[in-house]
Amino acid sequence: MYELKTKETDHSVLEFIENVDNPKKREDAYRLLDIFTETTGYEAKMWGPSIIGFGSYHYKYATGHEGDAALVGFSPRKGKISLYFAPGDEKREELLARFGKHTTGKACVYINKVADIDVGVLNEMIVQSIAFLRKTYPEQ
Repeated sequence: MYELKTKETDHSVLEFIENVDNPKKREDAYRLLDIFTETTGYEAKMWGPSIIGFGSYHYKYATGHEGDAALVGFSPRKGKISLYFAPGDEKREELLARFGKHTTGKACVYINKVADIDVGVLNEMIVQSIAFLRKTYPEQ
């Protein structure tokens, strides 16, 4: 049976951030921690070894696969900072057009540094992603 790798853990978020090698990336991680905490109202938790997540939801696909995931989150990776939002929302593209310098993956938005983006749009993306996930996966 498939075991989810990215599960909520009891590891320290602050300890994780303190171990980020690049001082600028560490500074951005603290800034993002403040932004996500203030915007979501959730306490930051580690999800797996490297994702800082906020809130959670339970998903169940038509295939029967189910699990829990963070509503939103980020990870200060070596190359870029990964931001995690809901991938299926149509408003996401409109927000990304105003976001600033970034690249995208399926569920990730990648940035080099916080100074490259519009923090107001980041707040909108966080709120929009949570609303989309709460609507898509209402708590049972």
